[in-house]
Amino acid sequence: MKSLPLYKKIQEDIKRLIAIGKLREGDRVPSEKELSERYRVSQITSKNALVGLMEEGLLVRIQGKGTFVMSRPEHATAIDQLGEWTAGPGKSGRIGLVLPTMKTKVDQRFLDNIEKYASAAGYEVMLRITRESQLEESKVISSFLKQGVDGMIIFPVENETYNDSILRLSLDRFPFVLIDRFLKEIKTYSVSSDNVNGTREAVEHLLNKGHSSIAFISPEITNTVTDERAQGFEQAFLEHGLSINKSLWCLLPLDEIASGQSVEHIRAFIDDNPHITGIITVNTELCRNAYKAAVASRRLVPDELELITFDPPDLPNVPYIRQNEAEMCRLTVELLIEQIEGAFEARRIVVPVMLVKE
Repeated sequence: MKSLPLYKKIQEDIKRLIAIGKLREGDRVPSEKELSERYRVSQITSKNALVGLMEEGLLVRIQGKGTFVMSRPEHATAIDQLGEWTAGPGKSGRIGLVLPTMKTKVDQRFLDNIEKYASAAGYEVMLRITRESQLEESKVISSFLKQGVDGMIIFPVENETYNDSILRLSLDRFPFVLIDRFLKEIKTYSVSSDNVNGTREAVEHLLNKGHSSIAFISPEITNTVTDERAQGFEQAFLEHGLSINKSLWCLLPLDEIASGQSVEHIRAFIDDNPHITGIITVNTELCRNAYKAAVASRRLVPDELELITFDPPDLPNVPYIRQNEAEMCRLTVELLIEQIEGAFEARRIVVPVMLVKE
């Protein structure tokens, strides 16, 4: 994953501090000189970072006093530009659903269940697909705001950093809920599966069957789902007093997975580590690719190589962690309506998962 330009890193850090409330409206932000010393960059770089945030309407510079977080009355946000938003009844009766893809059964079950629960509550669902593009995600959010939806349900893109549009929704308390993934330290509503305990249970299943050389196959860890599943993997080993061998972690670039090159990568990984007897994959796509790679490497599944994944892989003899998508969607719609009706008590809800042994 490419690192951010230095001025962008400064901007992301300031936005994060605003989002988590450590920098509030009217607070002074560090000066160009202070930022240049803190980040070890030139004052031109730190100045460009602050100027960019001023152009976005997040900061304001007051001559002779410094640079401050913009106060709301002067803060021309995306929502303010569309007119004052007020919670309560008598609105459009529509909610926006933002999904990154529709290629997996999980995505399809999310759509099916969200539409079911929203419809039962009297809301029409408007669907948009971002195709894993953060730029498209921002455009979709802006479009839904212009169309006057009452709220949004957002399944963030896989390579999720602090998307300005989602941060702005959070700052403005526009009704929205993040589903499946969440943004660390951002005070907002979210519903996700118990990724840590799900992966921990999967690893424990293999350890209890006598496996000791267990691989972890995942996309690059760029979002909370992959991060938490990696945590669960580590937690299981630590609880058993075992050391974690990171050389048995196969982290695949997102573009490699998208282009269909990951099977060959996984095959090479398996061939380079013939002592591996178990593999945990974080999703069904990688599980199927690992299965193909095992067959290509002439490793019998599950006799010589046992696989476990999240979500049903539709493969013989492969246990999996089942997510409760219906409950996730029910809670998501419930939390969204709570906000539309005027309440605000941001929280994260974690939904239990279950190991299904084939």
